[in-house]
Amino acid sequence: QVQLVESGGGSVQAGGSLRLSCAASGRTFSSFAMGWFRQAPGKEREFVASILWTGGITHYADSVKGRFTISSGNVRSTVSLQMNNLKPEDTATYYCNLRDDVAGGDYWGQGTQVAVSS
Repeated sequence: QVQLVESGGGSVQAGGSLRLSCAASGRTFSSFAMGWFRQAPGKEREFVASILWTGGITHYADSVKGRFTISSGNVRSTVSLQMNNLKPEDTATYYCNLRDDVAGGDYWGQGTQVAVSS
């Protein structure tokens, strides 16, 4: 069974930084992408950033572009999200995602909370 575990959430003041990490285990994938989504209270879950493992191609939501950087770790199926210049509107629960590009299935972590105060 695939398991994704996130870490690195916390509370920071506006303008501060956090680094989120995610590690997936339980299965080997030949072609996949990993990324981050977030969901604020009362809001729908939204895409934040992703990275394609085979080519390293990254995508970012317009709201975080230039402030957040997604990168793969040294170990396969690990990913980090460096968040700089955080804003109060970044406050949300952040979920790690793994997409199996072959089967088209999605796997999710339980989420880590990020709170940004002004």
